[in-house]
Amino acid sequence: GFVISKCCFPLFKAKPGKAKRVRTIFSSEQLARLEQEFARQQYLVGQERCLLASSLRLTEEQVKVWFQNRRIKWRKQSLEQQQAKLARMGLATPQS
Repeated sequence: GFVISKCCFPLFKAKPGKAKRVRTIFSSEQLARLEQEFARQQYLVGQERCLLASSLRLTEEQVKVWFQNRRIKWRKQSLEQQQAKLARMGLATPQS
């Protein structure tokens, strides 16, 4: 017989009663607007998040998670820039 791997069928439930969440694919327009709002402020809460989600036809949860992930990326980039600056000054070696 054949063995069917779960990786071939991502819609299988990961745990009983809990379906795996489908990854959101943002349009270029949605991403541009999200980036614009992030440049303005790194945290969106309450009414601002609700209005942005509504205008982009996304859920508040999708907007919230996008902002969480974007802050992580922003912090990582800031840290890398600081390390590169210190390395140029001869004060530290860049981490790999």
